[in-house]
Amino acid sequence: MEAAVASTGSGLHCSPNPMPKQQHERRSSWAVEERSMRGVMAYRSLCSLSRSLLQRGVSTDELLNGLRELRVDFILLAGYLKLIPVELVQAYPKSILNIHPSLLPAFGGKGYYGLKVHKAVIASGARYSGPTVHFVDEHYDIGRTLAQRVVPVQANDTPEQLATRVLHEEHQVYVEAVTALCEDRIVWREDGIPLIRSQTNPDEYT
Repeated sequence: MEAAVASTGSGLHCSPNPMPKQQHERRSSWAVEERSMRGVMAYRSLCSLSRSLLQRGVSTDELLNGLRELRVDFILLAGYLKLIPVELVQAYPKSILNIHPSLLPAFGGKGYYGLKVHKAVIASGARYSGPTVHFVDEHYDIGRTLAQRVVPVQANDTPEQLATRVLHEEHQVYVEAVTALCEDRIVWREDGIPLIRSQTNPDEYT
Protein backbone atom coordinates (compact mmCIF):
# COMPACT_ATOMS: atom_id res chain seq x y z
CA MET A 1 0.00 0.00 0.00
CA GLU A 2 1.46 3.33 -1.07
CA ALA A 3 0.66 6.90 -0.07
CA ALA A 4 1.83 10.22 -1.48
CA VAL A 5 2.40 13.14 0.88
CA ALA A 6 1.97 16.78 -0.14
CA SER A 7 2.72 19.97 1.76
CA THR A 8 2.84 23.70 1.17
CA GLY A 9 4.65 25.93 3.60
CA SER A 10 5.58 24.54 7.00
CA GLY A 11 2.57 22.27 7.33
CA LEU A 12 2.80 20.13 10.44
CA HIS A 13 5.97 19.79 12.43
CA CYS A 14 7.46 16.46 13.39
CA SER A 15 5.10 14.14 15.19
CA PRO A 16 6.20 13.33 18.75
CA ASN A 17 4.61 9.87 18.57
CA PRO A 18 6.03 7.71 15.78
CA MET A 19 3.81 4.89 14.63
CA PRO A 20 4.55 1.30 15.66
CA LYS A 21 7.13 -0.56 13.60
CA GLN A 22 4.60 -2.74 11.82
CA GLN A 23 2.80 0.34 10.55
CA HIS A 24 5.97 1.62 8.88
CA GLU A 25 5.42 -1.02 6.24
CA ARG A 26 2.58 1.07 4.87
CA ARG A 27 5.09 3.63 3.80
CA SER A 28 4.97 6.36 1.24
CA SER A 29 7.02 5.94 -1.88
CA TRP A 30 7.44 9.61 -2.62
CA ALA A 31 6.67 13.10 -1.47
CA VAL A 32 5.13 16.09 -3.16
CA GLU A 33 6.89 19.27 -2.14
CA GLU A 34 5.86 22.88 -2.73
CA ARG A 35 8.01 25.13 -0.55
CA SER A 36 9.26 23.30 2.51
CA MET A 37 9.99 19.78 3.66
CA ARG A 38 8.99 20.51 7.24
CA GLY A 39 5.36 19.57 6.74
CA VAL A 40 6.25 16.43 4.84
CA MET A 41 8.69 15.36 7.52
CA ALA A 42 5.88 15.47 10.07
CA TYR A 43 4.93 12.10 8.69
CA ARG A 44 8.33 10.48 8.50
CA SER A 45 6.88 7.94 10.93
CA LEU A 46 4.40 7.03 8.20
CA CYS A 47 6.50 7.51 5.11
CA SER A 48 9.72 6.60 3.40
CA LEU A 49 10.37 9.65 1.27
CA SER A 50 12.26 8.41 -1.76
CA ARG A 51 11.72 11.19 -4.26
CA SER A 52 9.94 14.47 -4.96
CA LEU A 53 7.59 14.65 -7.93
CA LEU A 54 5.48 17.77 -7.86
CA GLN A 55 7.39 21.02 -8.30
CA ARG A 56 6.48 24.30 -9.94
CA GLY A 57 5.42 23.77 -13.55
CA VAL A 58 4.47 20.09 -13.32
CA SER A 59 1.18 19.53 -15.12
CA THR A 60 -1.80 17.62 -13.75
CA ASP A 61 -1.30 14.93 -16.41
CA GLU A 62 2.33 14.49 -15.41
CA LEU A 63 1.34 14.27 -11.75
CA LEU A 64 -1.35 11.68 -12.45
CA ASN A 65 1.03 9.64 -14.58
CA GLY A 66 3.60 9.71 -11.80
CA LEU A 67 1.05 8.61 -9.21
CA ARG A 68 -0.08 5.74 -11.41
CA GLU A 69 3.47 4.70 -12.16
CA LEU A 70 4.18 4.49 -8.44
CA ARG A 71 0.83 2.75 -7.82
CA VAL A 72 -0.15 5.27 -5.16
CA ASP A 73 -3.34 4.38 -3.27
CA PHE A 74 -3.79 7.47 -1.10
CA ILE A 75 -2.73 11.11 -1.09
CA LEU A 76 -2.08 12.72 2.30
CA LEU A 77 -2.03 16.50 2.38
CA ALA A 78 -0.17 18.05 5.30
CA GLY A 79 -1.67 21.52 5.46
CA TYR A 80 -1.73 21.81 1.67
CA LEU A 81 -3.19 25.22 0.84
CA LYS A 82 -3.92 25.01 -2.88
CA LEU A 83 -7.01 23.64 -4.56
CA ILE A 84 -6.52 20.11 -5.79
CA PRO A 85 -7.15 19.72 -9.55
CA VAL A 86 -10.53 18.24 -10.39
CA GLU A 87 -8.84 15.50 -12.41
CA LEU A 88 -6.86 14.40 -9.36
CA VAL A 89 -9.95 14.36 -7.12
CA GLN A 90 -11.82 12.29 -9.68
CA ALA A 91 -8.91 9.87 -10.05
CA TYR A 92 -8.67 9.38 -6.27
CA PRO A 93 -12.24 9.45 -4.88
CA LYS A 94 -12.40 9.06 -1.10
CA SER A 95 -8.63 8.68 -1.10
CA ILE A 96 -7.25 12.19 -0.44
CA LEU A 97 -6.96 13.52 3.11
CA ASN A 98 -6.02 16.92 4.47
CA ILE A 99 -5.96 18.46 7.94
CA HIS A 100 -7.22 21.90 9.00
CA PRO A 101 -6.57 23.65 12.35
CA SER A 102 -10.19 24.37 13.23
CA LEU A 103 -13.40 22.45 13.84
CA LEU A 104 -14.77 22.56 10.32
CA PRO A 105 -17.05 23.83 8.92
CA ALA A 106 -16.22 26.76 11.24
CA PHE A 107 -13.25 28.95 10.28
CA GLY A 108 -12.51 27.15 7.05
CA GLY A 109 -12.31 28.07 3.39
CA LYS A 110 -10.05 30.25 1.31
CA GLY A 111 -7.91 32.59 3.39
CA TYR A 112 -8.21 30.60 6.61
CA TYR A 113 -4.80 29.12 7.35
CA GLY A 114 -2.10 29.28 10.00
CA LEU A 115 -2.47 31.89 12.70
CA LYS A 116 -5.33 33.53 10.77
CA VAL A 117 -7.52 30.62 11.85
CA HIS A 118 -6.63 30.93 15.53
CA LYS A 119 -7.01 34.71 15.53
CA ALA A 120 -10.50 34.34 14.06
CA VAL A 121 -11.45 31.67 16.61
CA ILE A 122 -10.40 33.86 19.54
CA ALA A 123 -12.03 36.99 18.08
CA SER A 124 -15.32 35.13 17.65
CA GLY A 125 -15.53 34.18 21.30
CA ALA A 126 -15.71 30.48 20.47
CA ARG A 127 -15.11 28.28 23.50
CA TYR A 128 -13.68 25.37 21.55
CA SER A 129 -11.42 24.78 18.58
CA GLY A 130 -9.35 21.86 17.32
CA PRO A 131 -8.12 20.09 14.20
CA THR A 132 -10.24 18.42 11.53
CA VAL A 133 -9.09 15.62 9.25
CA HIS A 134 -11.24 15.67 6.14
CA PHE A 135 -11.51 14.15 2.72
CA VAL A 136 -10.63 16.49 -0.12
CA ASP A 137 -12.87 17.56 -2.97
CA GLU A 138 -12.67 20.35 -5.55
CA HIS A 139 -13.35 23.09 -2.99
CA TYR A 140 -11.65 24.52 0.08
CA ASP A 141 -12.30 22.70 3.37
CA ILE A 142 -15.76 21.31 2.65
CA GLY A 143 -14.95 17.65 2.01
CA ARG A 144 -16.46 15.11 4.39
CA THR A 145 -15.11 15.24 7.95
CA LEU A 146 -13.33 12.06 9.02
CA ALA A 147 -12.02 12.95 12.49
CA GLN A 148 -11.80 15.88 14.89
CA ARG A 149 -10.23 16.68 18.25
CA VAL A 150 -11.70 19.30 20.59
CA VAL A 151 -9.34 21.86 22.14
CA PRO A 152 -10.75 24.31 24.74
CA VAL A 153 -10.08 28.00 24.08
CA GLN A 154 -8.75 29.60 27.25
CA ALA A 155 -9.94 33.06 28.33
CA ASN A 156 -6.50 34.64 27.92
CA ASP A 157 -5.29 32.64 24.93
CA THR A 158 -3.09 34.24 22.31
CA PRO A 159 -3.28 32.85 18.76
CA GLU A 160 0.16 31.34 19.25
CA GLN A 161 -0.83 29.55 22.46
CA LEU A 162 -3.99 28.16 20.91
CA ALA A 163 -2.06 27.11 17.80
CA THR A 164 0.42 25.14 19.93
CA ARG A 165 -2.32 23.14 21.64
CA VAL A 166 -4.19 22.51 18.39
CA LEU A 167 -0.96 21.38 16.70
CA HIS A 168 -0.39 18.83 19.46
CA GLU A 169 -3.79 17.32 18.68
CA GLU A 170 -3.10 17.45 14.94
CA HIS A 171 -0.15 15.13 15.46
CA GLN A 172 -2.39 12.62 17.18
CA VAL A 173 -5.54 12.71 15.12
CA TYR A 174 -3.91 12.66 11.69
CA VAL A 175 -1.82 9.60 12.50
CA GLU A 176 -4.94 7.84 13.78
CA ALA A 177 -6.96 8.79 10.70
CA VAL A 178 -4.24 7.73 8.26
CA THR A 179 -3.80 4.45 10.12
CA ALA A 180 -7.54 3.78 9.76
CA LEU A 181 -7.34 4.60 6.06
CA CYS A 182 -4.42 2.24 5.49
CA GLU A 183 -6.06 -0.52 7.52
CA ASP A 184 -9.32 -0.22 5.57
CA ARG A 185 -11.27 0.73 8.70
CA ILE A 186 -13.19 3.62 7.19
CA VAL A 187 -16.86 2.82 6.62
CA TRP A 188 -19.18 5.08 4.65
CA ARG A 189 -22.76 5.50 5.86
CA GLU A 190 -25.58 5.53 3.34
CA ASP A 191 -25.79 9.31 3.68
CA GLY A 192 -22.13 9.72 2.69
CA ILE A 193 -20.66 10.24 6.16
CA PRO A 194 -17.34 8.45 6.82
CA LEU A 195 -16.85 6.63 10.12
CA ILE A 196 -13.76 5.01 11.61
CA ARG A 197 -14.21 1.45 12.82
CA SER A 198 -12.46 0.66 16.10
CA GLN A 199 -9.29 -1.42 15.97
CA THR A 200 -10.36 -3.45 19.00
CA ASN A 201 -14.12 -3.68 18.53
CA PRO A 202 -15.47 -3.96 14.97
CA ASP A 203 -18.93 -2.96 16.20
CA GLU A 204 -17.75 0.45 17.46
CA TYR A 205 -17.34 3.51 15.24
CA THR A 206 -16.18 7.07 15.73
